[in-house]
Amino acid sequence: MKIKILNRLKRLFYSLYAFFICLSLFPLLCFASAETDTLTGFKLKTVIIDPGHGAKAEGSPPGHYSRGANGSYSTERNVTLAIALKLQAAIEKDINGVKAVLTRQTEDDVSWERRAQIANENKGDLFISIHCNSLSDRIVRERVGTRRGKAIYRSTRVADRSGKGALMLIYGLHRSREEENTIKKNQVGEDSDLDGDGLDENDPMVIILTNEYKRRFRKQSINIANFINDEIVQNDGRRSEGLREQGIYVLCHVAMPSVLVETGYINNHDDEAYLTSEQGQTEIVNSIVRAISNYKNQVERVVKTN
Repeated sequence: MKIKILNRLKRLFYSLYAFFICLSLFPLLCFASAETDTLTGFKLKTVIIDPGHGAKAEGSPPGHYSRGANGSYSTERNVTLAIALKLQAAIEKDINGVKAVLTRQTEDDVSWERRAQIANENKGDLFISIHCNSLSDRIVRERVGTRRGKAIYRSTRVADRSGKGALMLIYGLHRSREEENTIKKNQVGEDSDLDGDGLDENDPMVIILTNEYKRRFRKQSINIANFINDEIVQNDGRRSEGLREQGIYVLCHVAMPSVLVETGYINNHDDEAYLTSEQGQTEIVNSIVRAISNYKNQVERVVKTN
């Protein structure tokens, strides 16, 4: 009986302990009796920029290389790197106090695992992956003749260039378990001064903190995706397919809010011309920088409490 009581008291202690930690981590949840101005306490310091795909590096292991999409005269790996380099420079120039870290600085590819590792090692506050979209070829079946009274058909592959505009992707909920494990290792473990791999998953403190981080990162991933989408549509006047969920490895293995930006369809002639032009790349970069600034103001804003 005494053991059961002690265990219950221990669980209660951990629950209360976790509750007060949550209050200190997330001041938006706090209440005050008088009307005051309260800072959230969070500062956006590091943005991770992830240029999608890359060329196969010499000696890289099988399965390491992710080719990416090709246009008529350009490649996704080169376009995304060019945009990412411009974005890094613009962030550090135009957003005070924010550092931008690239997961890839050359044409050589970097594995999805390493990209996520770079983001977590640098303790990023926001992860933005830059990509170019493309549609697969269509299979067209056409009648080419008749034989013994029966029609003869031939199937041919035809390039589908109908895709146009941007698209924002956030991680699919079916990969939540992977995100939880990443959060435990890189956030909860750090908060608890413990090795993330050695945390007790049944500890109420671990459960509460993990769920709160997951909820907050999910909400903020949607917010930054909306900010970028609005800038591209409203300020640049471009078409966008909006936001979608997708089971992307790197998005659910970074312990921070994250979004993958499909900047345009590289196999569409108009989009390819835009993505490879200095004007187009500058517009994309400026839109993302404005979006990050709006996002930064949101997460760092002063909150009125009653």
